[in-house]
Amino acid sequence: MQLSQQESCVTMTYAACWRVGLGLCTLVWFTGCDGHNVNQTAHRVAQCLSGILGNFDMSKRILVTGGAGFIGSHLCQRLLSEGNEVLCADNFFTGSRRNILPLLSDPNFELLRHDVTFPLSVEVDQIYNLACPASPVHYQFDPVQTTKTSVIGALNMLGLAKRLRVPILQASTSEVYGDPNTHPQVEGYWGNVNPIGPRSCYDEGKRCAETLFFDYRRQHQLHIKVMRIFNTYGPKMHPNDGRVVSNFIVQALRKQNITIYGDGSQTRSFCYVDDLVDGMVRLMNTDASVIGPINVGNPNEFTIRQLAELVVELVNSGSRVAFAELPIDDPKQRQPDITIARDVLRWKPTVELREGLVRTISFFEELLSTASSVSEVLQ
Repeated sequence: MQLSQQESCVTMTYAACWRVGLGLCTLVWFTGCDGHNVNQTAHRVAQCLSGILGNFDMSKRILVTGGAGFIGSHLCQRLLSEGNEVLCADNFFTGSRRNILPLLSDPNFELLRHDVTFPLSVEVDQIYNLACPASPVHYQFDPVQTTKTSVIGALNMLGLAKRLRVPILQASTSEVYGDPNTHPQVEGYWGNVNPIGPRSCYDEGKRCAETLFFDYRRQHQLHIKVMRIFNTYGPKMHPNDGRVVSNFIVQALRKQNITIYGDGSQTRSFCYVDDLVDGMVRLMNTDASVIGPINVGNPNEFTIRQLAELVVELVNSGSRVAFAELPIDDPKQRQPDITIARDVLRWKPTVELREGLVRTISFFEELLSTASSVSEVLQ
């Protein structure tokens, strides 16, 4: 049977796309077809591609460093639910096996005990770099190691991404803005950071990591994504990490006083972890031109005192507020401008603070009821 000129064009396109392996290499786009109707040709090509893609397993093998941590474990669960293979790397300094226990029976989940300050040689399609203690209690415990995790860890993961030529996402932080004098914080704001204070190991470590990511893009044309994470909360938070949400909930459940540092007028914006992870996945799966940095967080702003009062109300504990001295360099305001996330990622948070706190309180109630002490929980 002799093919028409247009059918011949479509057939050649089908064959060419089959040879390059769509979904694994580069899509080659053919136009023109000697003056034939482009729309009709495109429709026929789409039909061909549909048949081709049906023969491919489109799942990815994805590395998540810090995958046993609070956010990392939620990310691993999300990626598995989408049919991907997940390699979780964690040194368990702040991560917990409890966080990933439900995932261990999944044949697509693999756990690797590894410290990112040492090189890692694996074969993956994407890298999410979340490895680093994120609460002041933990990152100030060993500040030198915190800086090494941010900087050397970033170098090692960037080196891996460079070798594999795969996209890599850096979980950066709103702490790169320091104690901001611009409110709300936009991505173009350079920050107000103390480079020699007790928080600097984390703040400056994350700032240096961002520098490395952008230098790797400029020097090696690496496919990078940088996401600045604002205050996040939800189930699987570490019960003794010193973060305000977990602190307040644990104290309220134990009928203890709620400790507020400062006078409680400082503000934060709290993003539920499922919303945060959704933004992270959306950013990773944008095209190579979207690199960030992009703020991801909830723009609704609350004072610390308002949060304490809401937690006491939801727990119905009768706890009273006790005030303590404000830590050095603690930011007075924290609120993201998420205009870029809304416009580029088509993302916005959906879980309101009250709803998210109810879910988080339920998690901590169960956690504390099954352990005689917080130390037992952390084993």
